Amino acid sequence: MWLAVVINAICIMALWEYFRIVLDKDRSTAALSFQILAFVTGSAVIWSVYFQVFDIVLGILILNIVISALISLPRFKSDSSVLGIVFKQVVGVIYIPLFLSYLVLIRNGNDGVPWLFLLLILVFLGDTGAYYVGSYFGRHKLCPAVSPNKTIEGSVGGLAASLGAGAVFKHFFLPLSPWGLSLLFFLSVSIVSQVGDLFESQLKRAHKIKDSGVLLPGHGGVLDRIDALLFAAPVAYFFKEYLLTG
Repeated sequence: MWLAVVINAICIMALWEYFRIVLDKDRSTAALSFQILAFVTGSAVIWSVYFQVFDIVLGILILNIVISALISLPRFKSDSSVLGIVFKQVVGVIYIPLFLSYLVLIRNGNDGVPWLFLLLILVFLGDTGAYYVGSYFGRHKLCPAVSPNKTIEGSVGGLAASLGAGAVFKHFFLPLSPWGLSLLFFLSVSIVSQVGDLFESQLKRAHKIKDSGVLLPGHGGVLDRIDALLFAAPVAYFFKEYLLTG
């Protein structure tokens, strides 16, 4: 339960930072109401997953869209931009709470603790490897329009770090997992982690914001720390449940 509590707190903080990015300086009552709805919806999604009532998760997401539509209708005449806020709110609820809920699913499944640690190791060591290899050997830009500092060499370094760390972890803690699928798993998690990192960078660049927040001095905000993990968690769950242990 404590993990679910922590993930719920991270979810709320990440959603707050997400809205800070996508809503720019819009601090109207309408914008605030959509944010509060997202906080409630996000928490409901995470706790529904924790209590394994998966059938209502889709219903919660649908209800969020319906309530968002109801909030927007009376405001549309005076402010047509409210429709854009609805879109951003719906995307945010899927992007952060739904993706984070896969961490709860992984933890509550068979051998959940080692699998959760493996996911964190793959993501964070991959990010570290990309940073150092890119800093020392980076020459060719990976996606300059989105993140000018990221390089192809750094990306390859991140992939190598994830593969190496994953192989060591698998040897000691998950010896029964087949090597071929395991290596594909490490590679897939590393790739989608980098995509998740670039996606958040794209959000910030589109709204001319350097960091999602200032909660972690020198490291930006919570969303800056979990952007790669958000994309990696569903992929890790898919491999764990349907390919490697299914």
